[in-house]
Amino acid sequence: MSQTYDYDLFVIGAGSGGVRAARLTALGGKRVAIAEEFRVGGTCVIRGCVPKKFMVMASEVSHAIEIAEGYGWSFDNAKFDWPTFLEAKDVEIARLSGIYAANLGKAGVDLIHGRAVLRDAHTVEILGKDRTITAEKILIATGGRPWKPDDLPGIEHAITSEEAFHLPELPKRILIAGGGYIAVEFAGIFAGLGVETTLIYRGPNILRGFDDDVRAHLAGEIEKRGIKVILGCQHTSLEKTATGIVNHLENGMSLETDVVMFATGRVPHVKDLGLEAAGVKIDDNGAICVDAFSRTSADNIWAIGDVTDRMNLTPVAIREAVAFHETVYRDSPQHFDYEAVATAVFSQPPVGVVGLSESEARHSCPGEVDVYLTRFRPMKYAFTGSDERVLMKLVVDGESQKVVGVHIVGPEAPEMIQLAAIAVKAGLTKAQWDATCAVHPTMAEELVTLKDKQQPGNMSAG
Repeated sequence: MSQTYDYDLFVIGAGSGGVRAARLTALGGKRVAIAEEFRVGGTCVIRGCVPKKFMVMASEVSHAIEIAEGYGWSFDNAKFDWPTFLEAKDVEIARLSGIYAANLGKAGVDLIHGRAVLRDAHTVEILGKDRTITAEKILIATGGRPWKPDDLPGIEHAITSEEAFHLPELPKRILIAGGGYIAVEFAGIFAGLGVETTLIYRGPNILRGFDDDVRAHLAGEIEKRGIKVILGCQHTSLEKTATGIVNHLENGMSLETDVVMFATGRVPHVKDLGLEAAGVKIDDNGAICVDAFSRTSADNIWAIGDVTDRMNLTPVAIREAVAFHETVYRDSPQHFDYEAVATAVFSQPPVGVVGLSESEARHSCPGEVDVYLTRFRPMKYAFTGSDERVLMKLVVDGESQKVVGVHIVGPEAPEMIQLAAIAVKAGLTKAQWDATCAVHPTMAEELVTLKDKQQPGNMSAG
């Protein structure tokens, strides 16, 4: 006799990936429930990509005003009001969260507000609600959370990116610890809003894992925006004083700021989730172990998104959700292809990247690697006398002549990289890029007019 369950599918976590999987499955006629312990929308909508982008756009206005003055505009008494921005941001986030919840309802998904914990492979408990639910299949999509070094003396005085979205007032001074994209983005945000900003990172340069030319170029450009960058150094302690927080650094420096923000990485959100009781294994970093089809070590449990720590991007989680649905409920086994996924860093200036870095290409391509690189002042800034420069770099497999990497630092880089990603994913060659007629005058035309290969040892082509 077959087992009867309350639901065909129970999803834990109503972020972008969980919501997509729940909706698709419910629209296919299955009984589906989804549990969310905080707010529908997950990291991206509530405390990540979306509110961060709003903050980036708000902070870019100060730079736009500087450029505009070079074009003859004048602004008297221009000022930024933090409480006004926060209120508008929160209203929009609430609207988006509401849309996510409404779409779940329209699809026939039962939305449960509460923390779901696994009791066994087919049973979840909603904590604090005296409710236990059974499901034939379970999907875990609980995402990740910021990490802080809990053993650092005074760490209780520091915030993470999650608290940065709700600061009661804009600080006059901030120190951000970290060198990844979150740290770099928030440094640009606060500096753009007029906050005296220091970025400290223990490594030799920011954005570990990105192309070395991109890292060096961006480090120089953000300093032009007034951000103080301290590399090869980290905290020894934090000390709360009557006038702020003193950052004691291992190089002997002591800096007092009003706020200290740690952006030193994120970890899978699996604490007290009951994984062991359900037979779900995790790796040494706390990520849920899955196969290519997102199946865990428990036959009826799957996991997608940041909780698996594969490629922690919102669009990837959504594609993993679609692949899960196709595999499990449409008898069409699919897995997401993680090759040549474009990404953007909304730093100031922003970064757009797709494919291999130069170093990665030299390790993976069978023969020579051709590099085309340019640095130039864009037309918009040249007119005003600004020294800001754009970097564009193409990495080409010398044997096949396929463009295997595109790297851009400069205005609108995220918009450009989305279209460049199509060409890289399609495996187009450098000759095909060259055969594409330029759009003039634009920055993007440089991508199809780069003709001179960078010579070994030549660090700049512009």
